[in-house]
Amino acid sequence: MGTIWAGAGELLKSLLVLFHTWTGSYGLAIIFLTILVRLAIHPLNQKQLKSMQQMQLIQPRMKVIQEKYASDKERMNKELIKLYQDNHINPAAGCLPLLIQIPILILLFQVLRQFDFSGNATFLTLGLNTSVNQGLGAALAIPAGQEGFFVIIKALFVNPSALLKFSLYLPNLILLLAICYLTWLQSSMSSNGNEQMATMNTIMPIMMGFICLSMPGGVMLYWGVSSLWGVIQQYIITKKTKNQMAIKPTLYKNKPTGDNDELYDDDDDDEYEDDDEYEEDE
Repeated sequence: MGTIWAGAGELLKSLLVLFHTWTGSYGLAIIFLTILVRLAIHPLNQKQLKSMQQMQLIQPRMKVIQEKYASDKERMNKELIKLYQDNHINPAAGCLPLLIQIPILILLFQVLRQFDFSGNATFLTLGLNTSVNQGLGAALAIPAGQEGFFVIIKALFVNPSALLKFSLYLPNLILLLAICYLTWLQSSMSSNGNEQMATMNTIMPIMMGFICLSMPGGVMLYWGVSSLWGVIQQYIITKKTKNQMAIKPTLYKNKPTGDNDELYDDDDDDEYEDDDEYEEDE
């Protein structure tokens, strides 16, 4: 397994060098490599997002079942399983594609973290070899290798005017803030108004920002492009889901026809007529 992992890492490194040869820019090489990897795992990611879309489409019916059988967990689970089966949905279907993607993205992360960008390589003033902490450390005259978070905070109290040396850290800091925003945006779009996810939507961007403080600019560039790709995919799926729900007849009142028939059980018409689980909207 270690040999396969190392071989895959060398392949990504070779592609990065190839893209740099073509473009003459390590920044563009990182962007192209990120896009290439994203395209390679697109079918897996699409399957994951499609599973999320299917779950969103039956969310109103799930809520009705959960409210009706709140005091009978066993019956609730049986009804939810039946709902999944009727609509040909596997709640765990989106997990496997995600699990397969993670090692690939981690491998690309490691390749970029260990790659030698030939000295002070930059892309649109972004330091590809330096992190936000290193930039702030240089501005504050902190010895190299000692740019810890609390060391920087302490130094800022002693010499706040060092922050005026914008060129040393600002481009990397702007990218860090963009990554935090994209992380929040993607989490918010994925949660689909789920109140239980509200805390996670707040914690994830903060945690990602803290991690990115010590990341080289090249790794952050990859993460930013990858996050932007994920947001665009999520937006397309979310918009498609909303459009499908908008054209659907009033829920629990009229059984739909046409393309949306697959979301309901064709052999159980009384579900829409006699069962008080699906009452007419007022």
